[in-house]
Amino acid sequence: MTPTPAPAPAPTPAPAPAHGLFVPVLTPFRADLSVDVPRFLDHCRWLLAHGADGLAVFGTTSEANSLGVDEKLDLLARLIDEGGIAPDRLLPGTGTCALPETVRLTRAAVEAGCRGVLMLPPFYYKGVSDDGLFASFDAVIQAVGDRRLRVYLYHFPQLSQAPLSLDLVGRLIAAHPETVAGLKDSSGDWDNTRALLERFPGFGVFPGSEARLLEALRLGAPGCISATANVNPAGIAAVIAGWQAADATETQARATQVRAVFNGRPLIPTLKAILADALQDETWRRPRPPLCPLDAAEGALLRETLAGLGVDPARS
Repeated sequence: MTPTPAPAPAPTPAPAPAHGLFVPVLTPFRADLSVDVPRFLDHCRWLLAHGADGLAVFGTTSEANSLGVDEKLDLLARLIDEGGIAPDRLLPGTGTCALPETVRLTRAAVEAGCRGVLMLPPFYYKGVSDDGLFASFDAVIQAVGDRRLRVYLYHFPQLSQAPLSLDLVGRLIAAHPETVAGLKDSSGDWDNTRALLERFPGFGVFPGSEARLLEALRLGAPGCISATANVNPAGIAAVIAGWQAADATETQARATQVRAVFNGRPLIPTLKAILADALQDETWRRPRPPLCPLDAAEGALLRETLAGLGVDPARS
């Protein structure tokens, strides 16, 4: 008698769209400049316990372009296996200058079950055309070849020098409507953020700053991906949760006031200095070269300023 073949396993469902507050997590480094994994995992858990909906690890604030591919793969696995963090709360940055590395990181994120990936364009060559950038994103999507992949484009022209024009974004959405799910706009250009939200309704446009988050939410933004959420997750999450409340304007004003503390300062060293002071832990002060640390006195002063605004990232 011929045995009945076992039924094929049900396909893994595609992830739901990202929404809420995703934090681009700072990366702590030991004295030998290796990643301090226990501190990293502890900070990730603290963020999720204090208002974050997810973690945009390996972004600019994470010093992603100072991390090796193997380091990122190791950290991603340990976030899930040791940190106990559900993969659908992760939106790892996977964009690099090298197509094979971007494909490798992106495929690993999909196979781990991540909510999506935040993909920076290749950024070494300057003056690249929209056609070239389209070909790059398209090649990654084709190479990964997985219907579960959700790409959130990363627009940060000041650093990448590879801006993602509205026309390019539209082309990518049209070519890959199920895969290209959103964009983080770190340009600091409100007109650009507004244009994205108005031109592509239903497309997940995340502002890279909370300074005008309420306006973005009212135009359909699903949330925010902000560096300063490393120290003020609850304040930013409150804007998102209460954007339709009667006191939404006041909640936004408090978040904007906190954000203003960082204006004109080197963001990564500043955030690390504040955490170092709050936690009384000098490991947190240290970035990887070429970034340089802020001195202890300045970090203490900034933490005092934040405390006056009701923000203190010290662990309770």
